[in-house]
Amino acid sequence: MEHIVVLAQLVVLAYFAGLQILSFVVAWRGVRTLWRTSRDVSRSMLDDLVEQKIWRPVSILVPAHNEARTIVESVRALSKLRFPEFEIIVVSDGSTDDTVRLLTAAFDLEARSRLHPRRLPCAEVKRILTSRRLANLTVVEKERGGKADALNAALNLAKYPLVCTVDADSLIERDALLRAARIFANDEKVVAVGGAVRPLNGALVEGGTVQALRLPRKWLERIQILEYGRAFFTGRVGWGSWNALTLISGAFGVFHRETVLAVGGYRVDTVGEDLDLVVRLHKHCRSRKIPYRIVSLPVPMCWTQVPADLGSLRAQRNRWQRGLWETLWAHRDMLFRPSFGRLGFVSIPYLWLFEGLAPFVEILGYLLIPICLWMGWLAPEIALYFVLLAAAYGLLLSLMGLVVEMLLENRYASPRERLVLILGAFLEMAGPRQILAFERLLAFFQVWTRKGEWGRMKRQRIGPTSVPPPKTGPGLEGSAG
Repeated sequence: MEHIVVLAQLVVLAYFAGLQILSFVVAWRGVRTLWRTSRDVSRSMLDDLVEQKIWRPVSILVPAHNEARTIVESVRALSKLRFPEFEIIVVSDGSTDDTVRLLTAAFDLEARSRLHPRRLPCAEVKRILTSRRLANLTVVEKERGGKADALNAALNLAKYPLVCTVDADSLIERDALLRAARIFANDEKVVAVGGAVRPLNGALVEGGTVQALRLPRKWLERIQILEYGRAFFTGRVGWGSWNALTLISGAFGVFHRETVLAVGGYRVDTVGEDLDLVVRLHKHCRSRKIPYRIVSLPVPMCWTQVPADLGSLRAQRNRWQRGLWETLWAHRDMLFRPSFGRLGFVSIPYLWLFEGLAPFVEILGYLLIPICLWMGWLAPEIALYFVLLAAAYGLLLSLMGLVVEMLLENRYASPRERLVLILGAFLEMAGPRQILAFERLLAFFQVWTRKGEWGRMKRQRIGPTSVPPPKTGPGLEGSAG
């Protein structure tokens, strides 16, 4: 028995070492790319893009299911984007609340013919509405089919060569489309562009734009600020520099429309439709030897609401993990295939080993350390060293993302806010991380029993009073949701 436990310890240690080394390499590449590209794009360069008329028009696709609390403000914000030519297509996917009624009242909608191209299958479209007040707004009312089905319905209606997918509860930076369009204009091989998504919680929102950032009141929300910084400012930018990026967030992404149609649009039988689409874009281009690039921009492009209570956060991470396993299984033929290059030998194996299997190894590590200490198979100082090393590395990645955000974007500028976020990096490892690791482990066993199930997240109304400033003095109320 002792030999088995010792072997398990070695497996966990080797796994941990491999994860840290690869994550650090990706993060370092991300920081280097971020530092270089952040100085490449100025406001005058974006102005030149408009004046030279080398941009391509964009169709903005907004799937919405029961989004009455946020949809009107979101559409108003989209209408103010700084871009020469775009259309907004909102798809009410079987909404049972006031989503369509509020849109009709706010934008003076009227019915038009339902005849339109149908290149992708989708649930029945009941009505297509256009606005008398906003010429580039179209609202589709359809039967419930899920988010991917709603995006396919929007793709059928989209008329422009680029499509931008946006969540209904998100706000887009005014220059976001210009920054993405510049990438497409400079390189015809680009088929998809993602951008940094940042938590909206705590922000002061006026006129559909983020005027100022304030820390949210709950620690659970503050911890997610660090999570998103790690993921977008270092991880995804690093993978993108290798052309091995596998995920563009559903909250904001710009795609070459014909390429998305060529791969069959969004899969409706997965809750990880954003991950699956990007993997299929890679697969499509590589299998046909089409030169292509999939890029992640390091600048904030989108603001989205993150879960403010533990139940919503657990449901979100459970769904993400189930979507990951659905995608990995559907594309298991890509593993270690020479034709897929870095994607087949690095990126996809990384998803299997360090995303899919991570909860198993993490929970195993939590169990092994106390068992080995109790049985005398592990010296206390070695156990302490292992825990401190893991904690220090997690802190390093969190602080790296935080420092990048502070230096390049001047976010959370006050010393108090920065100290609170640094404290959040410590608190993340004292409960929330372990709870989410268990939830992700549970998700593996629910992939088939909860297929297609999204769960619910409590929304806040977007507006000047929807996100009040934080209380003075940090508290721990957010950890319990």
